Amino acid sequence: MLGTKLDIQPYVERLQTELSRVDHQEIRRWADLVFEAWENERFIFVFGNGGSGTTATHICEDLGKSSLRHEELHDESKKRLKILSLTDNLGWILALGNDVGYDHIFVQQLMNYGSKGDLAIAISGSGNSPNVLQAVDWANRHGLKTFALTGFDGGQLRRIAHDGMHVPLDDMGMVESIHLCLFHWVLNDVFARINREGRHGEARR
Repeated sequence: MLGTKLDIQPYVERLQTELSRVDHQEIRRWADLVFEAWENERFIFVFGNGGSGTTATHICEDLGKSSLRHEELHDESKKRLKILSLTDNLGWILALGNDVGYDHIFVQQLMNYGSKGDLAIAISGSGNSPNVLQAVDWANRHGLKTFALTGFDGGQLRRIAHDGMHVPLDDMGMVESIHLCLFHWVLNDVFARINREGRHGEARR
């Protein structure tokens, strides 16, 4: 844990350094995939464990609500982004964990919901969470697009996912923070494209 060794100033400086090291093209491709899912009315499924699980919830909430202008939330004719966090159905997760095994809590949900052309966003700092890997393997074999958010050396997840954003850092807390921080750029970019605002306004009129 970097915070046990670094005081606040060097910690913040290290965070700034690590943010600047992330490949900008990986972040852009993440935004492209989300926007394409909206364009094509495909589902997006997001999942991970622990802190990555709460990041999945945050991503789902923000993209589900904040891809629309606030005043359009009551407009039933407005096309919505179809997104679901597989970390949030607690009863189903507990049943699967108890009756089938914790490794199956995401893949079994994908079997019910997922279809060819959908997007699965898998989050694992280590890249080696068995339940995440099972879900991505199933998604790959059934025609879904897969995008991974990883840290450390990326683990198996970075190798099997179709694409991803990698944070090459051996500190879980900072990896998780960077995943969520850069997601907010993705959210803003997708909002701008959907609503033809900002730098995307003129290009899409």
